[in-house]
Amino acid sequence: MPFAEVASEQGVDLKEGVYAAMLGPSYETPAEIRMLHRLGADAVGMSTVPEVIVAAHSSIKVTALSVITNQAAGLSGQPLSHDEVKEASELARAKIVPLLKGVIKAL
Repeated sequence: MPFAEVASEQGVDLKEGVYAAMLGPSYETPAEIRMLHRLGADAVGMSTVPEVIVAAHSSIKVTALSVITNQAAGLSGQPLSHDEVKEASELARAKIVPLLKGVIKAL
């Protein structure tokens, strides 16, 4: 998998885990987070899975990369904030853009 190889070359620490998809557009409640954790989820999001389903249905090979932008409801002790998500996304950009360029080049 090019992601792991390129990340290693660039010193980017990638983690693997179980991604749970929720419909959104609202953040999950603390109860939903507890349920998903008990079911084995490591991360929760509102996208990626619908896009992967469509791609798989079209016989398109898929790989995915998620940027974790906030702790889920009930985990941080603070209310969730969309501004926090946007800020974390911007901070991740410095590592993600070169990583994606490297992966595209490797493909």
